[in-house]
Amino acid sequence: MTETPLKHYLLASDFDQTLSFKDSGLVLSELLGVSGFEDRVAGLARSNLVQQGGELAYLIRHDPEFRGVRREHLVEAGRHVRLKSAIPALVDFMGRGTEGYRFSFFVISAAPREIVVSALAGVIPPEHIYGTELEFDAHSGEVRAIKRVPAGYGKVSVIEELEHRLGVTPDRMIYVGDGSSDVHVMLHVNNHDGFTIAVSENKQLARIAKSTVISENAFSIMVPILDQLLHWRTGDIRELFESYGLTLHEWEKDRTDRVKISEILSFDARADAEAV
Repeated sequence: MTETPLKHYLLASDFDQTLSFKDSGLVLSELLGVSGFEDRVAGLARSNLVQQGGELAYLIRHDPEFRGVRREHLVEAGRHVRLKSAIPALVDFMGRGTEGYRFSFFVISAAPREIVVSALAGVIPPEHIYGTELEFDAHSGEVRAIKRVPAGYGKVSVIEELEHRLGVTPDRMIYVGDGSSDVHVMLHVNNHDGFTIAVSENKQLARIAKSTVISENAFSIMVPILDQLLHWRTGDIRELFESYGLTLHEWEKDRTDRVKISEILSFDARADAEAV
């Protein structure tokens, strides 16, 4: 008998306020002592000068107060980013897959790649992270060019590139995001019969996303994936969470999943205990 091939899903997640709690640009601004970051971003949004999500890259290249940014500042900012809990558990499940299914997990962010790689060091391999690519002057260390910004339609380009490289059909695409800068990519994924998840109550995004999950735990996005895509029973979903030391306390099942999770034992701590 021939073995049934595994269904391969590509899961791509935004970073700022999707896997983290605060915008990378705000973290970098605080590190540099530059005030008024949100007002500058709002001004750029009103002017339509750059695609939504690409404001930080523009400021680094053109704003006098950000021109002093060097690679080491971006790496340090990444270390200050506060991440949502249970990202290691999510990455582990993606790597293991489940009966009949396998997953490829990538992060696509308009934030400078150095920030995202630094923030997720030891959790997600750098080759699975797409971010804004900056070109630094070899002598001064100053940012002299912006090579690529995965914002707006730029994220669609990355999605298509990954689908082609991994051989994943568009209907097996899952995208997770939080804000207006994710609208274009979510519309693209939906139009190709993929699955979209919003992790904020952004009204514009909530109307587009096929599911919305409100939680401070990154593993919570598995609830609609397992429930709506893989058609798992509620009891099996709860058992999976418990296998990662997580307790699914509250699950208000609706188009918006409000999920409250507590950690019995962190995934990292549990892995260390099992290794002893």
